[in-house]
Amino acid sequence: MDISTTANPHPVDDARLAEILASPGFGIHFTDHMVTIEWTPERGWHDARVTPYGPLTLDPATAVLHYAQETFEGMKAYRHPDGSVHLFRPEENGKRMIRSSQRLALPKLPVEDFVAAVEALVKVDERWVPDNADGGGEKSLYLRPFMFASEAFLGVRPAQHVTFMVIASPAGAYFKGGVKPVTLWLTEDYTRAGRGGMGAAKTGGNYASSLVAQQEATTHGCDQVVFLDAQDGTYVEELGGMNMYYVFDDGRIVTPATGTILEGITRASIIELAGKLGHQVEERRFSIDEWREGVSSGAITEIFACGTAAVVTPVGSLKWAGGEVPAPASTELTMRIRQALVDVQFGRADDTFGWMHPVG
Repeated sequence: MDISTTANPHPVDDARLAEILASPGFGIHFTDHMVTIEWTPERGWHDARVTPYGPLTLDPATAVLHYAQETFEGMKAYRHPDGSVHLFRPEENGKRMIRSSQRLALPKLPVEDFVAAVEALVKVDERWVPDNADGGGEKSLYLRPFMFASEAFLGVRPAQHVTFMVIASPAGAYFKGGVKPVTLWLTEDYTRAGRGGMGAAKTGGNYASSLVAQQEATTHGCDQVVFLDAQDGTYVEELGGMNMYYVFDDGRIVTPATGTILEGITRASIIELAGKLGHQVEERRFSIDEWREGVSSGAITEIFACGTAAVVTPVGSLKWAGGEVPAPASTELTMRIRQALVDVQFGRADDTFGWMHPVG
């Protein structure tokens, strides 16, 4: 795909950029450029371009505003100690966007074009990729590819005009002051997705549906919410934005099976990494009773969650109306896995898996 580039005539100056990268936060500041690609049935994907970052002009009848036909991805670019910039498994994000697009009746953007679009933005805005000169930092450039129904039409059908875009935002370490266990609230009133639904798609509606349950968790002093399956209300699915793992005293690791949950790129990477470290990983249904009983008996020695932003985080106590399960005693394997993954991402360890994709 040919991608044209129009440089921003007023990029953020070096002094201001240095201030931003010193304390970037998350999703607050945005780079100088963005990528846009259009799709119509007649022309397919066309008019791929890098342009100055700026607001969109949308007709009030734009379909996505009414019927939520959209998908998105989340990924990062990392600056390695030698100054080079790498993406983490971008092809897997491209494949997942295709799966999400199929579920949302959106056109499929070929993986090679997805990766080319992301690379084009990172190349033009490479100065926005933070370095970690101290050797132990976790600053990166967060990338948000997304696709939406941009046709102005109120009929309920797949849109005949679709727009794909990529924007980027520098991101600081998810945990300020060190990694801390997250406390979880078990919602018994809300579910995230059901069989045949959109649970495995990365679409905004899944996140919107989690917000009221997250409010409930916050009200009860918890950091995140745990969702159970919609059919039986028995099996653990995932958190509002992270996948789950349970470490047993015999070294096994269990993670809930996919189908109604998001197939996380970090999740898949941890399964590979844990196997290399000598741990058998089981993907299966995992009940809330097995969680409670496993922690109480000591059979479950660690619990952790993973996602693009936090990478890996230990899980603390689980609370629900009328009860609580304390945190498992250990975080040893959790932190070992986390450090091994982060070291590969930031170029501090050999990439024996072939996960890192150089930009340039």
